[in-house]
Amino acid sequence: MHVLISEERIQARIRELGAQIDADYPEGPVYLVAVLKGACFFLADLARAMKRPTRIDFIGISSYGKGRSTSGEVKLTKDLDASVEGADVLIVEDIIDSGITLSYLIHVLEQRKPRSLGVVALLDKPERRVRPVQVSYVGFEIPDSFVVGYGLDYAEDYRNLRDICVLE
Repeated sequence: MHVLISEERIQARIRELGAQIDADYPEGPVYLVAVLKGACFFLADLARAMKRPTRIDFIGISSYGKGRSTSGEVKLTKDLDASVEGADVLIVEDIIDSGITLSYLIHVLEQRKPRSLGVVALLDKPERRVRPVQVSYVGFEIPDSFVVGYGLDYAEDYRNLRDICVLE
């Protein structure tokens, strides 16, 4: 394993993202919907980096299982606790890879009639994209490597690493 993005770079970029989101959403609360489990670390730090009112919720979606690549089959494992109808909603993702999971989630949340729906992702691997997705905010674009740490896992291990590392 080797460090791809240090804790210091992650935190600096999250502060920039928080400021950008604050500027783009000057009125009312923003609903941050984190995709479990990986995005919970990013959600916590992003919410603290924002000055405007935020509301948080969690949704569970799976397309990986215990492997290194997507199964292509998406399933909802935990739904939201509150309605997002009429709200400004940002889906908070740890990583966008194939786009399969995110395109499914966008479709699910659009049916719930939010005022606006955007995506903020800590990491983006555009060369792996199978389905096109519109991402409003990206922390880092990374190469096609399998990464762990800062919420990202391999078979539930490595989430607690402070840096984002390439698992070889």
